Amino acid sequence: MPFLHKATQWLQPSCIVAGPVTAIDPQTLWGKGIRGLVLDVDRTLTPRRQLVLPETVRSWIEQVRPRFKLHLLSNNPSRKRILWVARQLDLPYCLAARKPSRRSLRQALKTINLPPSQVAMVGDRLFTDVLAGNRMGMMSLLVKPIAPDGQPSRQDRLYRMELRLLRALGCSTATGSDLPGPTDG
Repeated sequence: MPFLHKATQWLQPSCIVAGPVTAIDPQTLWGKGIRGLVLDVDRTLTPRRQLVLPETVRSWIEQVRPRFKLHLLSNNPSRKRILWVARQLDLPYCLAARKPSRRSLRQALKTINLPPSQVAMVGDRLFTDVLAGNRMGMMSLLVKPIAPDGQPSRQDRLYRMELRLLRALGCSTATGSDLPGPTDG
């Protein structure tokens, strides 16, 4: 079963965050050697079908911006939507990324000029965000989808289904505030 073992390694997030993106502690990431963040957009930074970012997300971005190089990476093909979010945050972006493909991630890493071992991929989806980050040798942070008020979304059936799949594969689904290092697994 070498294939199944490799698949579970690729799907296991470095950390399952016990909340939305704003629950990530920048100090802990910095202490683990992370210097850059590649951020998913839809349901990670902004709720689905919404252009306005929750104030908590704006505040969190302003908190991490001085220390970390940031880049937005979205599978969403809507230039209008992703450009709107990128302009609100004044961040570089890539849309229609086709995660878990590594092509757009390589471009994001080139833009922020950091090696994968110093970058965390942050997103709310196992088969796109986590898988893409793990395939690139990055730290992968699985966050809860965000609601308009900045709290975790209560309508996250896909997220819960992905966690059940992780458990069925024998992966850990424990949440943690002490993030592992990029090679801790």
